[in-house]
Amino acid sequence: MSSIAAHPQRNTIRLQLKQNLILREMPARAFEDLERELDITEYRKGEVLVRQGTTSMEQFFILDGILKRVVSNPQGKEMILRFAAETDMDTSYAAWRLKTPIPYSIVAVTKVRVARLSMPHWVEFLDRHPEVKLRFEYEVMRLMSEVMAHTITLHLLDAPGRLARFMRKHQDLVGRIPKKELAAYLNLTPETLSRLKRKRGEVL
Repeated sequence: MSSIAAHPQRNTIRLQLKQNLILREMPARAFEDLERELDITEYRKGEVLVRQGTTSMEQFFILDGILKRVVSNPQGKEMILRFAAETDMDTSYAAWRLKTPIPYSIVAVTKVRVARLSMPHWVEFLDRHPEVKLRFEYEVMRLMSEVMAHTITLHLLDAPGRLARFMRKHQDLVGRIPKKELAAYLNLTPETLSRLKRKRGEVL
């Protein structure tokens, strides 16, 4: 873990942050304010950033790699809610506002580098910069809508339809997600996903 100012790749990191969907239109003064709060952290593939049920909450801006949101029941069965990659973010903001434990885990699908800060510090920053807060809260609502749409898709579409929707909605992730992870997200077996892939003649 390192501050941006002390990081050997700080110029690249600053450029990546300015491409983030939440931060890209942020005024320079707000960016300077936020930079002082951020830590740069790297995670190995499969490492948990946030564990389901915890009350220790953070905000993540993805610099490199792919994260997933996943929920699990007491028997260990898992459901992947979403993937997020560079220029995107993940957050426990809704749980913070509702004063509830985080209802999902955030896990590294690949090797990941993020800029992170604690949720209390992020909320304080948002209160100082209302224009950023508006953009962020809109994105949180869009993200929640996306998760709901995916859940509905699992019930209403057949296997080819689920795959077609993923290919249409997530072109940036095609070819980057391990087959086992993508199959789990689409509620398919890896064998079924491979068969569908051959039929489409596309590389996943």
